[in-house]
Amino acid sequence: MTPRRFGVILLSVALIAAVSVPVALASLSIAPAPDQETSFQDQVSAASIETQADLGRLLFFDKRLSGNNATACSSCHLPDEAWADGQPLSTGYTSVEYFRNTPTLLNASHMTLLNWDGRFDGSDMATVVRDHIAEAHFMNLDGRLLVERMLQVPVYAESFEQLFGGEVNYGDVLNSLAAFVATLESIDNPYLDFRAGNQNALTAKETAGLELFEGKAGCSSCHSGDLLADGGVHVTGVPTNPDIFTDTDRHITFRRFFKQFAVGEFAELRSDPGRFALTHDEADRGSFRTPSLLEIGRSAPYMHNGIMETLDDVVRFYNDGGGGDTPNKDDLLQPLNLTVDEIGSLVTFLTSLGSDEPPFDVPTELPPYEVIN
Repeated sequence: MTPRRFGVILLSVALIAAVSVPVALASLSIAPAPDQETSFQDQVSAASIETQADLGRLLFFDKRLSGNNATACSSCHLPDEAWADGQPLSTGYTSVEYFRNTPTLLNASHMTLLNWDGRFDGSDMATVVRDHIAEAHFMNLDGRLLVERMLQVPVYAESFEQLFGGEVNYGDVLNSLAAFVATLESIDNPYLDFRAGNQNALTAKETAGLELFEGKAGCSSCHSGDLLADGGVHVTGVPTNPDIFTDTDRHITFRRFFKQFAVGEFAELRSDPGRFALTHDEADRGSFRTPSLLEIGRSAPYMHNGIMETLDDVVRFYNDGGGGDTPNKDDLLQPLNLTVDEIGSLVTFLTSLGSDEPPFDVPTELPPYEVIN
C-alpha cells in the first residue's frame, strides 16, 4: 500500500467510530458533482445519497444551516482556498467581522486540538460542528429550527429515513457533516512521497530545506509526527493584528468573545490571550495550538490572526527568535541565524508540503423546500 499519510487509516477509523458513522472508511468517497446540464431530479435525490459523507457534503454547502439562510460551512471553508478563506481575519454570521484567521479543514479530523485556542479535539468533530452551527459569531442557528428546516426538505427527510431509519435529528446532522469533514485530507505531495521511500521526490533545494527543518532551524521540535504538529500549544509572540482594534466590528466581536469566557479584563485587552481564556492560567496567556504544516503552501495568510502574508515572513519571524520579549514565550524560540540562502531553502521545502489538489465539484443545486403538513 502506498500511504497518503503515515498512520492516516487508523486515525480515520478512530474518527468514524467517534461520530458513529455506520459505513466503512473506503465508502467515504465523494461522488462527483452532477452535470449542470441535467435536471434537478437527476442531480440530487435521496437515492444518490448513499453514505453519511454524501449527505454531509450537501449539508456543508447548504445555507439553511444558518440562522438567516445566508451562511454555509463553505462560506468560510472554500475548496479553492484549501478549505479556508484566504483572508487574514474571517467574516462570520451576517457579516460579523471576526478576530482570528480561518484555519484549513484539511486533516482537521486527525488533529489533537482544533480552533486556535485548542478548545476542541479533532476526534469529536460532531461537537466542533455543533459549536460552529450554534455560535452567534458563525452560523447562529438553534438546533430545533435546523431540524424543522430539514424536515421540510423531502430529499433530506428521505435520506435520513434511508440512512438512519428514522426522522431527521440534530445528532445525525452533526455526524453527517463530521463524516464529510473526515474526507478532507491532504493528497500525495513531494514530502509524503519522500517519506514513503521515493528519494527523488524532493529537489536538492527542498532536501536542503528538510535538513534545516529537522536540524539547524529546529522546526521539527514543534512540527513533528505524521501531521507535522505536536498536538500542543505554545507562546510564540506573534504580533497583534491592528485591524482587530481599528475595525470597530472586529473589536466588538473580540470583546464579546472574551467576556463570554469570563476574562475579567476583556474591555482592556489589546492582544489575544489565546488559551488563557479557557484555563485562566497565566502560563497559557498568548498560547495557541501548533497547526499542521501539511498543505501550508496553500493556506496563506498565516498565524492565528493572519498577520503574516507569506512563508518567507513566517520563517524570518522564527529566524529572529519569535516575538521579542513576549511574556511566557516558549524557551524553544531562539534566534536561528539562518542565512538568506538557508531561509530560501526552508521556504522551498515548506512549499513542498502542499500539492495541486484537483478541483472540488461543488454541488450546483441543493434539495428544495416543500412545505409538509
